[in-house]
Amino acid sequence: MDEREELLERFLLAEERIREIGKEDILSTEIPEEFRNPLQSFFRETADYLSFCFDVAERLGKGDILQPKLMGRKDISLTEWEEINRGLYRPLTEGRYEESVLNPEKALELGTWGQALSFLYAELLGIPGYLFDGRLFPVVILMELYLEIYGLFCMDEAPLLTSVEEAICYYAEDYAEELTNLRLRDIFLPQDNVARKILEECDLSDPAYLYYYGEYISDTERKLAEFMNSLSEEELEDMAGIFTKGFRRGFETMRIPFAGKNAVAIRYHIGQEPMVRHVVRQFREMGLAPVLYRRAGSRINKRGLINQGYESTPPSRQFHYDHRMDEALFLSRRYLDRKLAAEKRVYEEIADFLPGYAGPAVIETFGEETFLPGAKDAVLRLSEEQRSLSTELMSRSAAQREEYLPGEDYSFSIISWPLPDIGENFPEIFRDTIRVNTLTNEEYTPLQQCLIDAMDQADHVLVEGRGENKTRMSVKMRRLERPEKETQFENCVADVNIPLGEVFTSPVLEGTEGVLHVSRVYLNRYLFLDLCLTFKDGLVTDYSCGNYADPEAGKRYIEENILFQHKTLPIGEFAIGTNVPAYRMAKKYDILGKLPILIVEKTGPHFAVGDTCYSHSEDTAVYNPDGKEIISRENSFSKLRHTEPEKAYFNCHTDITIPYEEIGRIAAVYPDGREVALIENGRFVLPGTERLNGEEA
Repeated sequence: MDEREELLERFLLAEERIREIGKEDILSTEIPEEFRNPLQSFFRETADYLSFCFDVAERLGKGDILQPKLMGRKDISLTEWEEINRGLYRPLTEGRYEESVLNPEKALELGTWGQALSFLYAELLGIPGYLFDGRLFPVVILMELYLEIYGLFCMDEAPLLTSVEEAICYYAEDYAEELTNLRLRDIFLPQDNVARKILEECDLSDPAYLYYYGEYISDTERKLAEFMNSLSEEELEDMAGIFTKGFRRGFETMRIPFAGKNAVAIRYHIGQEPMVRHVVRQFREMGLAPVLYRRAGSRINKRGLINQGYESTPPSRQFHYDHRMDEALFLSRRYLDRKLAAEKRVYEEIADFLPGYAGPAVIETFGEETFLPGAKDAVLRLSEEQRSLSTELMSRSAAQREEYLPGEDYSFSIISWPLPDIGENFPEIFRDTIRVNTLTNEEYTPLQQCLIDAMDQADHVLVEGRGENKTRMSVKMRRLERPEKETQFENCVADVNIPLGEVFTSPVLEGTEGVLHVSRVYLNRYLFLDLCLTFKDGLVTDYSCGNYADPEAGKRYIEENILFQHKTLPIGEFAIGTNVPAYRMAKKYDILGKLPILIVEKTGPHFAVGDTCYSHSEDTAVYNPDGKEIISRENSFSKLRHTEPEKAYFNCHTDITIPYEEIGRIAAVYPDGREVALIENGRFVLPGTERLNGEEA
């Protein structure tokens, strides 16, 4: 029996057993009565959900579960596709999540087993993606885990919590290699998968194609696809060209050899296919095959190199937030060692292909409804030891990746487009975004050079807020030994980072201090209100936000979503955004709070906490258009990369922007005490930069 036949046999045996669970009432009589009925309901609900998934797989596979036939199905109407999709994500839609055991608070009704069973249910929701990809292995091991845990509750005695948690730990550890192998190959190697077929073979005028992914499809994706199909081929070609040409220019700007590159990882939002089809074709004309993969559906597989591939609107953002630390159930030294060993083996196996990897090409979106997650005490949280393991895992995983795929060997490109969720002005905002994304380097390069020239000889730069903004930061600059050949700031125009519009540096940490405050900012897809960070010698020493009545809840929110479990982080970047047209667009439509950091960082000064912009590429010389070398590529942490690499990087970088309207003053302060104002009361005042103010700035 070959591996394929063995997998299918395991699947069929597990499927038959799961379908029986909904008809049974055989849970241990030793389970306390108050938990017995909720547990019985839990297993029936999850068994019914899995049975529905099996029914869908059988219909799509026409008898062969390993080969779903998705393209151009005329036997399934659009209405039926919609019903299938609703069924696959039913546990998370129409307000059901809060009343489901998927919600950790509701899971308390299952007694001490609640958190573990809530995790189990969350894992099962990754099955649709695997089935639509025709990947039976991850489905089978999840089915077997489910049956193993169900069996524990059917024994003579009530199961110990440790028995349930051990089953989950063994599942995570035993299959770390296989799941890591699948994920890393998806991320780096071109595959003939469902996404490739959709982008290159499907009739994109038929909205049924949206459902071929197996991802959740909402009104957002349907409206986005409809709008994209309303654009002319010329418009789509031009939009794609902005992106792909920027990617190609990145190799020239960073002086990375392009010869031998043959693959590019494209990430996008479902519904953008009419444009992405042009992106794929243009990249193929450069000799780059598309690498396309779905976002990780399993909570145990989110620790890889890159978490997101093509994606859609989450059916419940609170669900993803509540389960963000589910690894607390299995994260241990044993798991860490197995995970890292598995990654190393995969890198060794694909080492001959990695030199051809050109990098990620990322199409971001913005405009989704602002999300302020609810704080719940019942969610899983990492222990102090696990927080240390988590940061170690990220650090060592990044180091292994760097060993086999050095950062200086590939480039990237990133651009952002609005979603229909942004409101009734979506078409107008989309058109204005096109204009923002196509501003010319020729216009901005000399304007930004004026700012650089003023700051290059400064001892430090002062940034002060106005009105209710409490910002007062002093940013320490380096001393240029050869100012005629060296510079501290990068003149960032339109190549890899679209749109253009900023000058940035990696500041000296020692001597950088003060308070950074912003009234409202959207970071990593989460809303922060009244965010305040205090710095000493470039390191975060205190922090708070106004999201929650309990200050400690606000601190935890920052620890998890800005500090990412680190006790502190350094300032990795100081920048001044110059894209006033983007700012005017935001003010015109009142969407400043919905812009992605990619655009909003160009609409004012910003600070990034975490690694520098040159992380893992510090030894590669970078030059501005004027030929000067940018020397501010490292700080006192990243300079340890050769001697103490475990201390050099934090593997995160979060930009925090202060909008122009909250800026009172930015000034370069020279060693003799002289000050030169760059911005006052939100307007550029440095001679030579007045044109940046535009008509309405």
